[in-house]
Amino acid sequence: MDHSYEEIRNIALEVISEKEKVKFPVNQYQHLLIGIAEVFGRRENASEYEYHGEFRLSTSDSELFMEVFWDLFRQGIITLGHNDSNRAFPFFKISHFGDKIIHSQSAYFFHDLITYTKLINDNIPNINPVTLIYLQEAMQAFKSNCILSSSVMLGVATEHSFLLMLDVIHSNPTYEPIYQNVFEQKTILHKVNKFKNILDQNVRSLPPYIQEDLDTNFAGILSIIRNFRNQSGHPTGKIIDREQAYILLQLFIPYCKKIYKLKEYYKP
Repeated sequence: MDHSYEEIRNIALEVISEKEKVKFPVNQYQHLLIGIAEVFGRRENASEYEYHGEFRLSTSDSELFMEVFWDLFRQGIITLGHNDSNRAFPFFKISHFGDKIIHSQSAYFFHDLITYTKLINDNIPNINPVTLIYLQEAMQAFKSNCILSSSVMLGVATEHSFLLMLDVIHSNPTYEPIYQNVFEQKTILHKVNKFKNILDQNVRSLPPYIQEDLDTNFAGILSIIRNFRNQSGHPTGKIIDREQAYILLQLFIPYCKKIYKLKEYYKP
């Protein structure tokens, strides 16, 4: 039975993280390949994965595994070499970054453009297509280890979501006068600060589902992403690391969910 790229990748991560126990120590390419076949055979109760007492994948699955392995390397999840005696391929080990990612308990776990896009669409089904384009660019840049580019694109998506919310408020004759000072501001920073000040003054009139975690999921995350975006978008020489970039990609999701709740609330 052949499997998809995602199925093979998920099993690979479970074997590498030792969530699934396998016969051979997982410190080289072939052992991981055999370990994945062992897990599939155990889960599917199928003898087709055993050949002369050894587990193996189909030809198609083996070719997909090769893609999975090198994608894990390019994404920084694994690094080549196992110790001083085995410093190169086919030996490998999980990287410090990969260990944190694999063992993350975050509800927003993703590992490539497809899973990140699905995560976004699952949590914000009506997300603006332009915002999504910038998010996908941010994810692509992250995968390619272009962390500065990823931060800038994520910052653009964050600000775009905020401005779309302001457009909704501006079109509502009930709330437009309340936030008039926001629309008069020239820069995004001043718009954000003015909006936050007015929102704080009127927070008690908001429904509970808006008030819940408002400071954290709206103002707090918006500030964090904008700060990193500004550091990346100007020639300061400051470069955030992959772990920080990964966290920012995660943080966008609760931020955007809150933005879209605000949009729905302010909608005419």
